Amino acid sequence: MKKIKPIVFLLLCLYLGCSKGFGQLTEEDLAKIAQDPIANIISVPFQNNTTFGVGPFDRTMNVTNIQPVIPVADGKIITRVILPIVNQPNVFTESGNFNGIGDVNLSVFYTKKGKISWGIGPVFNLPTAGENLGLKEWGVGPSIVGVIKPSNWVIGMLINNVWSLESDNSAFTIQPFINYNLPNGYYLSTSPKVVAKWEANSDNRWTIPMGIGFGKLVKPKGFLPFNVQVGADYLIESPELTGGDWTFKVSFTALIPKAIFQKKSNTE
Repeated sequence: MKKIKPIVFLLLCLYLGCSKGFGQLTEEDLAKIAQDPIANIISVPFQNNTTFGVGPFDRTMNVTNIQPVIPVADGKIITRVILPIVNQPNVFTESGNFNGIGDVNLSVFYTKKGKISWGIGPVFNLPTAGENLGLKEWGVGPSIVGVIKPSNWVIGMLINNVWSLESDNSAFTIQPFINYNLPNGYYLSTSPKVVAKWEANSDNRWTIPMGIGFGKLVKPKGFLPFNVQVGADYLIESPELTGGDWTFKVSFTALIPKAIFQKKSNTE
């Protein structure tokens, strides 16, 4: 904890003290940038997902994902990390929980920008999970993402499949995302994350959500912009033992211009 505090303090100082890196970009411009998973911008999303009706005792599960996205090589390479902090109920009892960090997911995309922007690269599963909070196995697979931005829309899809290097476990993910941007940085969105665990039996294989979200890009004077969003998903299909009925989602994303670090390095 003592090591984490200075890092958090440094990030806070950078965030509060460097407010001019986005020039004349409007809230509408920044909202579309924030919705693009392979945009050439540093972003640090924090997304909290609370799922209700989990297991035979209708328990509640909570997962907070910390998801820094960092572009390198002039934005041609995008790195994306997902660090889950999990509160997982013991589905076999009416009480008791498992708490800790889940397996870390790391994606590295080579990207090409244009009318249709795309990225392709490897995705890794890192065995960082605590007991009962993940596979705790090394895994690897391919990942691809595509994005288009017609008019007020930002539309795309992320697809990957991770194979365990230590067992027969294999997980497929497909996540379409659709955002419609309104005036003043407001927007509507949907981004259902469909997951299939191929080794599971048919009753526990698929997670298929359907939902909608509402968000706003905020550009306060004297501070860096940030994105806030709330939403809910109804789970059309979920694992019989560990799945839930519906999920409430809330997220906060800090946007940080790369120029902050470029200027700093030029003065050293």
